[in-house]
Amino acid sequence: MASPTTEPAEPAEAGKVGRRRFLTYLVAAPTLTVATKLTADAVAPATADAVVPTLPQPAEILDLGDVLTLSCAPTAGMLVLEMTSDGRARLQLPRAEVGQGITTATAMLVAEELDLPLDRVDVVLSDARTELLFNQLTGGSNTMRSLYDPVRATAATARARMVAAAAAQWGTDATRLSTRDGAVWAPDGRSAGYGVLAGPASRTDLTTGAIVPKAESAHTLVGTPTSRKDARAMVTGKQVYTLDLDIPGANPVMVRRPPSINGTVEKVNNEAAVRAMPGIIDIAVVPTGVAVMAETFGQALDGKNALDVTWGPGTVDGEDNESIKKKLRGAALPFVVPPLLTQYVDGEFDFAFASHAPMESNSAVADVREDSATIWAGLKSPIVAKQTIAQELGLPENKVTVHVQQGGGSFGRRLFFDAALEAAHISKAMKKPVRLMWSRIDDMRHGRARAASFHRIRATFALGQVLTFEHRVASVETDWSHGLGEILTAFAAKLPVGGNLSFAQTVFLLTIKSPYNFGVTTQLLNEVPLKFHTSAWRSVYSANTRGAEEIMVDEIAKKLGKDPVAFRREFIKEERQRAVLDKVAELGEWGKAMPAGFAQGIAVHGEYKSYTACLVELDARDPKHPRVTKATIAVDVGKPVNPRGIQAQMLGGLTDAISTTLTAGLHIDKGLPLEGSYSQFHYARQKNSPKDVTVHVMPATGDDIGGAGELGLPAPVGAIANAYARATGIKPRSFPITFPVDFDPFPR
Repeated sequence: MASPTTEPAEPAEAGKVGRRRFLTYLVAAPTLTVATKLTADAVAPATADAVVPTLPQPAEILDLGDVLTLSCAPTAGMLVLEMTSDGRARLQLPRAEVGQGITTATAMLVAEELDLPLDRVDVVLSDARTELLFNQLTGGSNTMRSLYDPVRATAATARARMVAAAAAQWGTDATRLSTRDGAVWAPDGRSAGYGVLAGPASRTDLTTGAIVPKAESAHTLVGTPTSRKDARAMVTGKQVYTLDLDIPGANPVMVRRPPSINGTVEKVNNEAAVRAMPGIIDIAVVPTGVAVMAETFGQALDGKNALDVTWGPGTVDGEDNESIKKKLRGAALPFVVPPLLTQYVDGEFDFAFASHAPMESNSAVADVREDSATIWAGLKSPIVAKQTIAQELGLPENKVTVHVQQGGGSFGRRLFFDAALEAAHISKAMKKPVRLMWSRIDDMRHGRARAASFHRIRATFALGQVLTFEHRVASVETDWSHGLGEILTAFAAKLPVGGNLSFAQTVFLLTIKSPYNFGVTTQLLNEVPLKFHTSAWRSVYSANTRGAEEIMVDEIAKKLGKDPVAFRREFIKEERQRAVLDKVAELGEWGKAMPAGFAQGIAVHGEYKSYTACLVELDARDPKHPRVTKATIAVDVGKPVNPRGIQAQMLGGLTDAISTTLTAGLHIDKGLPLEGSYSQFHYARQKNSPKDVTVHVMPATGDDIGGAGELGLPAPVGAIANAYARATGIKPRSFPITFPVDFDPFPR
């Protein structure tokens, strides 16, 4: 890598998280390849406009995104952008695309800075890069917040070098040149395409001077609703996912899993008979069960179903929904304020386990040799995956290659690399490459799930003012053992004392914020260490915690004889939060007359420097089968990069909320979920989804980039529950509201 060639800088107001000063390097290559690295805080700015990262001022409230961005700072700009000889830009993105649209959004940033058509920007997912430390974790709605400045700086540098190369060729001043449509233009009409300039622009003796990315007021693409670059491939079946890869010698594998979570193999009783079945290639016992390799997945499925295995006990064999509920209720921390001399409202809420249920079930391809291993999988924490796989296989870390594939959904599921590690174990045991697929039953029963939780809330008030608001959350332990993306924090989260609890409390306190001036407000978490397979589920603690709080806000307003919208407006802290509430009340026609059995419900939420409000209309003429018929959402993410992508995220959050509030959950029986398919885990179908949905993206506000991926779930949870209460007169207290075992469970 050559010496630094330039120092892009972007002016910014003092004291803001996310401001950067960058050094940009040339990577040895025949065409222009730029890598950008954040400078140390102590380095003096080279230009008057240069700024260095600073911590938030005391008056600012840190959230999880701020912490992730700050932890990423030392490697935040270690991006690689290549300009190819055919005039295309190729960005290596150190994140995971799992359907949230970040490849399109980052491509928009590159195209904007380069004045290059969007269809000539390619974004590929980086392999696991250990040197990035925390900066290859996809989570916390943090991708655009952490990469907005580095991507712009890298692309602005590439553009400047193209201009400098053209100026050198034409013997003119670079300040007289401009760029458009992927070419550099001179005032006299001469032009040179980026493909022609990519080679000359890579010369180390070429200088550009100080570089400042475009002013945001000059953006013509960023901020414009833009369709996903990969949308056509996804709907036509051309998108390549893990199991679409053609890896030589990698045959289909499925695993026979225990009849309860974390059960162990004691004996395989009929291995010889199964080996004799058509198409069976190999069988191996691994830590998670018995793996069967065959010529086709159908044969592997038949083989694993035919296995007769004697199983050892699991870690939660005696647990069911009722026993879990009892443990959680007993673990909820006590209130501090007694309901003496004041009015008060109490509420208790139960939320069931919920499967992540991504469309693509868990899968991975692995090729483990004596001295190396190569893994392909959809991974949101690929660094710790690489480090853990190396550790468990007994290989040096630099002998393990982990390729990150696009994932068919995640919602937090792919923070864990269960399939990648399992495939590595199977490949090592069989001494062959493997193509591992979990069945849908496997994915729902032995995959990760949102932890069940119990919530106890008390609000006291007098003279129309809320004096105290206490929220006590008791949850089955959420597994944070993937850490923040590398082995050190992953190891810390596994420590028997203070590890997972510290992670859980940190995430809880950094994400759960009350939007209201409700006097003395306390929100406390206590987790019960039951060894289920759990993981952060979209919006993590916020969906249930803030959803329950928004139900209580309606009940407090009713007790005080106030309209739910007017009451919220009176107590909301942030003007941006009040603005989205006003917008949704206006667009959704809050307070209009509704037929008997129908009602409106409203709720708000703020997280990751973003704010949203949701108003729904609910048909609950049959209280056992309620249906959302209309939804209106307003959302403020600070600076929207792709408003269409933000609308999609809000729609996804709404659908998750409809599902888990009304019908979707997991029944635990003898240590295993009963649900094993979409027909049993009642996630919302089209008939359960409103045809009439409006998502209004607010204009840019302030300097902050806000998160969107997890923002859109908590407010609809509260809004739907509040509409149900208004339509039926029944206060919902257990979720999902409709939760029967109306199916015959699959065999264990």
